[in-house]
Amino acid sequence: MLKIGVIGYSGELTEEKIKNLSEITFEIGKMIAKNGWILYSGGRNGIMEIVSKGAKESNGVTVGILPWEIDGNQYIDYHIKTGLDFSMRSFVLVKSVDVIISIGGEIGTAIELLGAYANGKPIILMNNTGGWTDRIKKCLIENTYLDNRKTAKVYSVNTIEELEKLLKKMEVEK
Repeated sequence: MLKIGVIGYSGELTEEKIKNLSEITFEIGKMIAKNGWILYSGGRNGIMEIVSKGAKESNGVTVGILPWEIDGNQYIDYHIKTGLDFSMRSFVLVKSVDVIISIGGEIGTAIELLGAYANGKPIILMNNTGGWTDRIKKCLIENTYLDNRKTAKVYSVNTIEELEKLLKKMEVEK
């Protein structure tokens, strides 16, 4: 069973950048749950809330790795209150999962992407979702790695079907 971290934009669900990604994000949550995988996120608002809602509506299990002592969104089953700030909490998230899926995102997402790579966690970028998910592709070596150590593979997908196929392959290889 895969433990999948989903990272991306935080913020109000009405913000244009989040609202535009709500359908695909919700469907990713449903797909994770349908396959019996566990969803991990930062547990707050934005992409984290939408993906968690999708997972919960498909009877999935959701874990929120939260900063400080705050509560997560209403779709989180397990609220892990780290007592840490946003950046440090991100490393707990990265260490807890088998793979990271990135959807848009600002600097917190960039920190999580680099943390995942440094810890040898595969990263899947959802193409055309904006933010650091799209920006980081310009930095890749051989279209796959963030540096010459080749610590972890970075994949890009365009659809939920491609994403699901890749995750199933990773589960078999695990």
